[in-house]
Amino acid sequence: MRRKASLVLLALAVFFAALSPLLRWYAFPRLVKVPPSQYQTTVLEAKPATLIDYGTMKAKRVPKVTVVQTLKGDVAASEKVERSADRDVVVWDGLTYVQGPDGKMVSKIPERYVFDAHSQQPVHTSGEMVDGDPVKREGIEFKWPFLTEKRDYRYFDAQARVTKPIHYKGTRTFRGLEVYYFEQSIPWTRVPMPKTLPVKGLTAKSLAKTGTTRWYSTVRRFWVEPTTGAPVYGEEIHQEELRGGTLLGDRDKVTAFSGHVKMREDYIEDTVDLVRSQRLLILLITSYLPWGFLVLGVLLLALALWLEARGRGPDDPEPTQETAPQPQPANA
Repeated sequence: MRRKASLVLLALAVFFAALSPLLRWYAFPRLVKVPPSQYQTTVLEAKPATLIDYGTMKAKRVPKVTVVQTLKGDVAASEKVERSADRDVVVWDGLTYVQGPDGKMVSKIPERYVFDAHSQQPVHTSGEMVDGDPVKREGIEFKWPFLTEKRDYRYFDAQARVTKPIHYKGTRTFRGLEVYYFEQSIPWTRVPMPKTLPVKGLTAKSLAKTGTTRWYSTVRRFWVEPTTGAPVYGEEIHQEELRGGTLLGDRDKVTAFSGHVKMREDYIEDTVDLVRSQRLLILLITSYLPWGFLVLGVLLLALALWLEARGRGPDDPEPTQETAPQPQPANA
């Protein structure tokens, strides 16, 4: 009976020991993915800020500029790309909408970002764009990979349409979460004019005819929860200038926008709560269950060996030897 029990325990030990690496290295990349239908909105504010008045082409100080970033998954588009890419793909339609203190639009820049649902690496396909211009992204954007590492990554800057390193600057604590702090600096770079501007009749093409160009510089900062790869907080020290051309008259340049853009408090709270719940689910697959199953397998193996040893104990009869009869001495 003990031998049967030890064999059952041994089989269970092998099962759980084999299940441990399968969860981590097989199930994890197949189950943990960004959902294709995800929809999220983030609101950031610069208080105060400097903003151009396109009517007078002069910069003025304003109490607040609001930046609304929206990401919306296109399920039909992702399924179409998946058929040719042979992997799970997410298609995000993004919109960065900037509005002044009066609530009126300052600029809006749409994007289409196509990436691998698990690794977050770009998937190049038709339709990938920023403000209507085709782009070929390299590196990540918006989100870090699951199980983010303590190293530099390549991050795509949508304004400049370039990929630059974003540097790991250390581990910090943010709202009770351990996070990795990343920072990227984009030096002054000439960038395209937004195709949608707030003044009727004023377009990127009409501005280009005046010889006036747009320049941009930023310091981008993210606090990333490493298990989910989700930024729980972000901010930018953002600067834009218009330079040269007949539009500015005798001025060499004028500030188009300048401000320290920070994530709004209510969106920080919602993001942290969401990341906490997602973090637990990922840790179950990558850490808690694999290690738990491995420890359980070792314990079951030890118990099986113990029962096997007990089965060979006093309960088993001692082997005996049959002795041949001794010859009887003959009578004298």
